[in-house]
Amino acid sequence: MSTDIIDYQILGDDMQAVIITLDPGEAVVAEAGAMMYLDPDVEMATHLSMKAGGTGGGSVFGKLFEAGKRVVTGESFFITYFANHGSVRRDCAFAAPYPGHVIPVELADHKGELICQKDSFLAAARGVEIGIAFQKKLGVGLFGGEGFILQRLTSPTGNGQAFLHAGGTTIKRELAPGETLRVDTGCLVAFEKSVSYDIQWVKGIKNKLFGGEGLFYAAMTGPGTVWIQTLPFSRLADRIIVASHTQKGEGSVLGGVFKMIDGQ
Repeated sequence: MSTDIIDYQILGDDMQAVIITLDPGEAVVAEAGAMMYLDPDVEMATHLSMKAGGTGGGSVFGKLFEAGKRVVTGESFFITYFANHGSVRRDCAFAAPYPGHVIPVELADHKGELICQKDSFLAAARGVEIGIAFQKKLGVGLFGGEGFILQRLTSPTGNGQAFLHAGGTTIKRELAPGETLRVDTGCLVAFEKSVSYDIQWVKGIKNKLFGGEGLFYAAMTGPGTVWIQTLPFSRLADRIIVASHTQKGEGSVLGGVFKMIDGQ
């Protein structure tokens, strides 16, 4: 099966969306719930399988197993296809789930494969597949933040356009052979398969207890490309939870005192 060659445009600053233009007969696959709008002639279909456009052969158990693997990697049980059934070029748009940036990735530029964190997949050209990337080292699995399982984006043809989402601003680092970059486990978005991934302890007992950065960080060793996000969703959620608890006392005298102490 060939991979569709799609055109796209990314709009926005901190709440980005990707607009994909489909030629007649082309299709894009997207995570359930990511769609923003569809032009006429673009039809939606939901399938269990990502292979052969979701309508190809294979047993029911095989498709269920494939869907189960996606659930384990943090994606939904079903995959949604958007195909242009018209005679002219049409657009479909997909929005990022929280503040951040859409990262366009052409798999051909990364030897046909990319490993990324759970929940980062947004959309891709038909033909790109999501699988499981097992971490072989026990420490990575136990303390890596993403467990033994990360997402693996591949294409049978070696090429294919995919779109990831990262929170906040995205930093792209090119690591030389043997060069190591230590990254907060939550800030890691994606990396090439040539990059080795390990977990290291934060040094110093005071750093562990009072540093506020956790006990472990990811050690990424080149050669290869690494993508990093400045605002993991877990950090954003933690700040919202803290703020929501703080706001509960605003209407009381005690709440006003706490705000004065806090300098608000």
